[in-house]
Amino acid sequence: MTATRVFGVTGWKNAGKTTLVERLVAEFVRRGWRVNTIKHAHHDLDIDQPGRDSFRHRAAGATEVAVVGGHRYAIMREQEEAPLAEVLARLAPADLVLIEGYKREPHAKIEVRGGTGEPMAPADPNIVAVAADDRPVDTRLPWFRRDDIEAIADFIAERLPSARTAARPA
Repeated sequence: MTATRVFGVTGWKNAGKTTLVERLVAEFVRRGWRVNTIKHAHHDLDIDQPGRDSFRHRAAGATEVAVVGGHRYAIMREQEEAPLAEVLARLAPADLVLIEGYKREPHAKIEVRGGTGEPMAPADPNIVAVAADDRPVDTRLPWFRRDDIEAIADFIAERLPSARTAARPA
């Protein structure tokens, strides 16, 4: 996966990051793109449930457990938090990887503002645009309304020249 096909969505808690990512995924898929996502959480993550066989495998000491069934699978690995590059390397090829979180990583990002917290853009040169309900007065960066998904998707696509050649609907 090349870094040029990565774009981030950042912002403070409850700013609307997940909603924006969800809507961007749907828009890019509508355009015929293959999209992967990465969600960074600031707390321990456990998709497994006590009593399940896979949980029991991990509890017994397995370093990595794969759960496979139907049309999906998940791999759970016991280790310190994985660097973004390691996670990107494990993903299947895609036209775009949208990353929610990973504020401190050096990929291009759009800051989502939901009315709480100080703006992030002035301190982060990797923030290249802002999505907010009202035009911010503290930045000269491109601004989009949070619900203007087509315009945000166009902006992202323009910043990813290698992804522009991705499959388009006939």
